[in-house]
Amino acid sequence: MLKVKNISFSYQEKITINTISFELEKGNNLAVIGESGCGKSTLLKLIYGLYDLDEGQLFWNTKEVFGPKYNLIPGMDFMKYLAQDFDLMPFITVSENIGKYLSNIYPEQKKERIAELLEIVEMKEYANIKVKNLSGGQMQRVALARVLALEPEVLLLDEPFSHIDNFRKNSLRRKLFSYLNEKKITTIFATHDSSDVLSFADEVLVLKDGQLIERGNPKAIYDNPKTKYIASLFGDVNEIIINGKTELIYPNQLIIVEKSKLKVEVVKSYFLGNHYLIEASHSNKTIFFESENELVVGSQSYLKKKP
Repeated sequence: MLKVKNISFSYQEKITINTISFELEKGNNLAVIGESGCGKSTLLKLIYGLYDLDEGQLFWNTKEVFGPKYNLIPGMDFMKYLAQDFDLMPFITVSENIGKYLSNIYPEQKKERIAELLEIVEMKEYANIKVKNLSGGQMQRVALARVLALEPEVLLLDEPFSHIDNFRKNSLRRKLFSYLNEKKITTIFATHDSSDVLSFADEVLVLKDGQLIERGNPKAIYDNPKTKYIASLFGDVNEIIINGKTELIYPNQLIIVEKSKLKVEVVKSYFLGNHYLIEASHSNKTIFFESENELVVGSQSYLKKKP
């Protein structure tokens, strides 16, 4: 179990992480979300031991995690951390990068392990290509394979799919999290993508200005966001007064009806494949809702919340 106890950290005089506590069971996937600059990346680095805490303690089971004041080489052996800069060696091949930390005592086993990891990140055809010749998304996939090579007990991923094309991202996410669950690797990942959170996280932490403002089951938080800030991390959200009470409503929760108190004027239609996202105006406020059909700019519609 990972235990984070009242940790705080500051860059110079600016508080970046402010008294955060939580626990994470072995084998669980934890997503960390929040706006840019809220402290997501710093939290991962603190857990890995790259920085010294100002206050608090970190434990993996009974072993305390220390920063560079205590460790000659920062970082903990039982953890792996994937930063946004990848830290790959550009002048050697993809296979050589992945096998960098694998033992050479049993070459056949090493070769098989590299092949397995190449399959997970869908990079088999690039095994003998030098990293300097890869795209940013391909480099990110190689970096993912490399941090998996030694099967760490704890894996820390900072925006692990940010450079990867959408058509490949979905397949890669499914393969990666299936592998992590199978191996019971405890994973914490910082992300801006709500699909990562809703589909693959067991729990989610919501950060704002370095503080932990919400924690729990992703679906429960999505269905009942406490603030507009939290709701907006999952996509567009409307703030609508219904029966005298302000409610946070996602576009997919609104339907078009023949008559209602919520009358809007269409501003624009955005085609999203199986539906349109409609931008509309109501009392000088912008309202978003979904429609199966494109709506004419300037036309009026009546909306209500789905029951």
